[in-house]
Amino acid sequence: MQDTSYELLTIFRDGGFMMIPLVLCSLVALGVILAKGWTLLVAHVDSQKLLKHIEELGTTGRLDEAMQTARETRGPVAAILVSGLTRVKDEQTGKDIEKAISTTGSIELDFLERGMNVLATIANVAPMLGFLGTVIGMIAAFAAIEAAGQVEPALVASGIKVALITTAAGLAIAIPVNIFYNWFVSRIDTLIMDMEKGAQAVLDLIWNAEARKRAEAR
Repeated sequence: MQDTSYELLTIFRDGGFMMIPLVLCSLVALGVILAKGWTLLVAHVDSQKLLKHIEELGTTGRLDEAMQTARETRGPVAAILVSGLTRVKDEQTGKDIEKAISTTGSIELDFLERGMNVLATIANVAPMLGFLGTVIGMIAAFAAIEAAGQVEPALVASGIKVALITTAAGLAIAIPVNIFYNWFVSRIDTLIMDMEKGAQAVLDLIWNAEARKRAEAR
C-alpha cells in the first residue's frame, strides 16, 4: 500500500512561499503563549496565597510582616500591596495612598496585557495569509490550464494543493491562538479582580490602624 502521509517538511515545500510567513506567525505565537501563560499562572497562584496571608496579618496590625511578605511575592497584587503598605508605614494621607495604588495598578495592568495585541494580530492575519495562498494557488492552476490550452488534473493539481495547504495552515494557527487569547483574557480579568482586592486590603489596613489609634486615645 502506497504511503500517502505527508511529513512536515514536505507540507512546507508543497505549500509554497506563503508557508514562510505562516511558520513565522506560528513561532511568534508559540513564544508569546508560553511566556504569557507561565506569567499569568504564577501570578494568579501567588496572588491568591498572598491575599489570604495579608488579611490574616492585617487583622493583627503586623504591617512590617505584611510588607515583607508582599515584597517576597511576585505578581501585580504584590506590587500594589507593597506600594500601598509603604505609604501606610510612612503615614501618608489616604488620598496619596489611593493615588499610588491606582498608578501602580495601571502599570501592572499594562504589563499583564503586554503581548496580547501580538496574539490578536496573528489570530486575524494567519487565516488571511492562508486565503492569500489559496488565491495564489488557484491563479497558478488557471495559468497552467491557459498555457496548456486544455484541462487536465495533473496540470491543476499542484496549484490546488498549494491552495488547500496554505488555507489549512492558516486555520491551524489561528484556532489555537484564539483559544489561548480568550483564556489569557479571562486570567487577566481574574487578576484585575485580585488587584482590586489587594487595594481594598490596603484600605482595610488603614481603617483598622486608625480604629486602633482612636481606641488607644480614649
